[in-house]
Formats: sequence, structure tokens, C-alpha cells
Amino acid sequence: MFYHYMRGGLGVMLAALLLFTMSAGCVRRNTGTSADSSGASSGGSNTADAEDMDVDFSGRDMDVGYSEAESTLITLGAGGIAITGGGAAVVDSTVTITGAGTYVLSGALENGRIIVNAGKEDKIQLVFRGVSVHCQDNAPLFIQQADKVFITLEEGTANAFSDGGAYTLGEEDANVDAPIFSRADLTINGAGSLTVTAQDKHGIVSKDDLVITGGAITVTAGKDGLCGKDCVKIADGAFVIQAGSDGIQSDNAEEDGKGTVYIRGGSFDITAETDGIQAETALRIDGGSFVIKTGGGSANASTGQSGAFDNPWGQWGMGSGSTASDTSSAKGLKAGSELVIQDGEFQVDSSDDSLHCNGSLRITGGKLTLTSGDDGIHADADVVISGGTIDIGKSYEGIEGATVTISGGTIRLTASDDGINAAGGNDGSSLGGRPGQNGFQAEGDDTGYFIKITGGDLTVNASGDGLDSNGALTIEGGTILVSGPTNSGNGALDYGGTGAISGGVIVAAGASGMAQGFSASSTQCSILYNFSSAVSGGSAFTLADSSGKVLVTFAPEKSYQSVVVSCPEMTLDETYTLTAGGQSVTVTLSSVATSGGSGAGMGGGMGGGMGPGGMGGGGGRR
Repeated sequence: MFYHYMRGGLGVMLAALLLFTMSAGCVRRNTGTSADSSGASSGGSNTADAEDMDVDFSGRDMDVGYSEAESTLITLGAGGIAITGGGAAVVDSTVTITGAGTYVLSGALENGRIIVNAGKEDKIQLVFRGVSVHCQDNAPLFIQQADKVFITLEEGTANAFSDGGAYTLGEEDANVDAPIFSRADLTINGAGSLTVTAQDKHGIVSKDDLVITGGAITVTAGKDGLCGKDCVKIADGAFVIQAGSDGIQSDNAEEDGKGTVYIRGGSFDITAETDGIQAETALRIDGGSFVIKTGGGSANASTGQSGAFDNPWGQWGMGSGSTASDTSSAKGLKAGSELVIQDGEFQVDSSDDSLHCNGSLRITGGKLTLTSGDDGIHADADVVISGGTIDIGKSYEGIEGATVTISGGTIRLTASDDGINAAGGNDGSSLGGRPGQNGFQAEGDDTGYFIKITGGDLTVNASGDGLDSNGALTIEGGTILVSGPTNSGNGALDYGGTGAISGGVIVAAGASGMAQGFSASSTQCSILYNFSSAVSGGSAFTLADSSGKVLVTFAPEKSYQSVVVSCPEMTLDETYTLTAGGQSVTVTLSSVATSGGSGAGMGGGMGGGMGPGGMGGGGGRR
């Protein structure tokens, strides 16, 4: 089998067909399993499992129909408010709805309110038929009490709710902090548009569940855009959110199974000062398209665009007189206990981690384009990738977790430190704060940390270690291409336990100072070779057998002097020719893990060194 690999804009060719496990399409219930968790759980006291989340939408959530003849009509206007039907009353410029039923609202109020104060068992449908309400000193729509409220955006209508900033609150509306504020379950559906403007408050808030199944919704908020305390569930819709805090948030930290976000579809354009989408516990996305920018984007990282340490990391967003406790999280997607992506298209530009979970993170499908001022993908526990297309164009560490398991998908990543890092502890950029490029280190016994690759197509461009495991590094399949590092304080491979290969294709090219090959426990042959001098980036490396047949060709993006290469066709006692730029050598496989060249022989067990992130030691930067 002939493998031909060209990187750095030279393209990629595989003469033999490589099959990858991909997961596509929208599913309602996850049937996959994740690796055993060995990291920290949520920063809150409650937990939720993405597999057990409520991902169903009721018929009533989806139903936009109603009988106008059986509805109460409410017409707003500067000259007065007209009500046709029962269940509602008006005092001055405030409409109060007190009974179950359907209410059709139209017209405009320059300074008024709509209040729902019905029975605890009452279900109410509010049909917005071109309604605009502004309230200068309170929430223009306040759902004080009901069982559940359905807002239907009638097709072809534009609807708007806005406030004036500071709220004057009484006992009955204490804690109200959004132009649309509900103490009951709230569902928004329909095909019309809704614009919500909050000067200093949140945009749309439900203190129970917030469910959205349709509509074109634009939110501009001084704080969070969409908030559902117990959960946020979105089936469809078109969303444009500008938020001074989080874009979408569920924050119940007290009750198990709550504090979740589930998205099945829709389009999302989110610009947030802090997190784009944040779940206190589980976040699951089964589809949709997402453009997310947080914290000013990756250009606003503490290191600056040049990569120089302009400010100590963790001082992002800090003004004069601020302390570390004042910093805020600015991640693209964030979850406390579990983050699952099964499908969808994502463009994330984040000053903090693009994807972050304080528990386990799983990707089974989708297309993700990530640009991060910190980690591209981070989990305090397990990272499991079995499908999808992932392009991390900029990151500090590309993929980081206590364990990293890759069984499918196509991954391209660029990192200013480690490409993939398996270590332990809690990332400094956890749920409660911003500090990022620090703190994720091995704790005690390293045996619980590992990188395991069984399939997929992985390309790494790293300035630190390419693949860095504080425990074991296991390669059983897939195609792995590593460019970098160029500094001798790091290695293309770096592991603290056993590094074993039993299948797949790997070429890892980098500096020779801390070069590390595979262990003798491997069952597939490999070569670690250090050339006599460095080879410029873009210069092809080739591996040919004794007949001259080229088995592997790869053009690393960075200059390199050391290469680790392995493919299934390599066999013991055979002689191979290695060519890098103008240098050509022959190597006979005298052992399953053969090394040679200048300064060679640093096989399994060695690693570490001084990289961009600081002292690695043992298995590189932890």
C-alpha cells in the first residue's frame, strides 16, 4: 500500500482508500458511549448526562394554530387599548391577563406593560400579530404566574419589546431583569420575527424552561441574551444575539438534571462578551449552524496576536485595579458536566477555549472551524472524537483532556504549544473564570492519562509537543501527520508511560533534542531517525522499501531534523531508505522500534522539556 502525504498547502493524496468513521445527521437520542471519566466534574453542585437529557418537543411546543373566534383580541395604541373578549383587563397602559386561553396582540405601546398573572394550572397562548411594547422602567412583558405560556410569532409579522435600562421594581416583580421575563415555562414558536432590546438587562428569561421551536429572533442585551434557568431547548429558528455577557445560558446549579442546553437545529449568529453558549451541566447539539465570537475573539487573547506574553495570562479583560477574581470566562461552547456535538456547522472565534467542558466532551459528527486564544478543545476529563471535520486554525493547545481518544473524523490543528495534550487537574479557565494557559497539570499517578488513536485523519502543526501524553500514547489506526516543534525543548511525540503502535500510519517530524520514538512493546515496526542537519519546512520526507517503492511521503510545514515513521508495510530485518530534503540514509529494522542517526536512541520513556508553556518534564507540558 502506498501512502502519499503532502501538507502545508501542497495538498493531500491517498493512493489507497482510507475509511473513517463519520457520524452525520440529526439524532434524537445519543446511543454512543464515552470513555470512563478520570477528570473533574461540573463546577456546580448538580449534574446532568447528555444521554438522559430531555430532547423532546411536545406537540403544543410546535403548534402555531389557534381559533381567532375563540381568542381574546388586544389592540394596543397611543390613544388607548381595546380588548375584545374575556380574561384580560387594562389599567392605564398596563394589560393584565388573568385566565387560560389564547390572546392575539397587535399595535404599539410607547410606555406600557403586558402582565400575565393567571392560575398555576393555566396554559396561555400569546399570539404576536405585529406588536411593539416599550417600557421605560420595567419589563414590557412580565409572566408573573401561569403553568406554561406559548408565544406564537405570526408569520409575516414583526414584533418588538424593549426597555429603558434601570427597572423600578415592587414586591410583585422583584428579580425581574429582562424585557421578556417569565416565572413559568415559556415556549416561543411561529414564523414571524421578534426583536428584544435590553439596555442593561438580559434579553429573554425564563425561570423554568425556555423552549424555542421557530421564529426569527434578534436579541441585543447588556447581559445574557437567552436564559432558561432549568433548561434551554431549541428545535429551530434564526437567531442574532449581541450580549454583554453570555449569548445563551442555563444556570440551575442546585437541581440534578437541570441547567442544560439542547439544540436540534436553527441558525445562530452570536457575539458575546463572555461565553457563547453555556450550560451549567450538560450541553448537547444535534444540528444547526453557528457563528460565535466571544471576548472579542482570538485576537484578544492575553498573549496578543504576536504570541508574545504582552500580559500575564489570566489578565484578559482586566482593567485598572482589577484582580484575577474579576475576570470572566469567554468560551465558545461551555458545559459543566458533559458537552456533546453530534452534528452541526460551527465557526467559533473565541478569546478563551473554543469548546470547554469541566467534565467530558464528545464529538461524533459535524463541521467545526475553531480559532482560539486558548485551547481549541478542552475537557477536564475525557475528550472522545469519533467523527466530524475539525479545523483548529489557531490555539494555545489544540486538544486537551485527561484522556484523548480519537477513532474517526478529520482533524487539522495548529497550536502555539502542544497539539494534543493529555494531562490532569482543572484548567484555570474553568466555569468560574478566565485564566487560561496554565494550571492543567498532572496530579499524582500519571497512569490515568492517555492519548489513544484508533482511526481518523489527524494533522498537527505544533510549536510545543505534537502529541503529549502524561501517561500512555497508543496508536492502533488512523493517519497521523505531525509538523513541529522546531525547538529542542519539545518533541513531535512526548509520553510519560508507554508509547505503543499496532496499526495506522504516522509521520512525526520535529526537532531532535527531545525526540522520542515508540516503545519496544509495539507490534508494528517504526523508525526514529535524527538527520545530520535540519531540513527546511516544505521539504518532503519519503520512506521507501528495498525495491525503491515509496511507502510514505510527507512534507512537514516546519523545519525538522528528527522523524518518527511507521506504517503497516514495515517489517523486521528489512532495509528502508529515508530521504529528507537532500539527505538520504538507509536503515535496517533490527527491532520493532529502531532508532538511528545523530543523537538517536531516545526511545520510549524520555520526553519533556522547556516549551512555550513552560517546563514540561516527564511527558512535556502538563
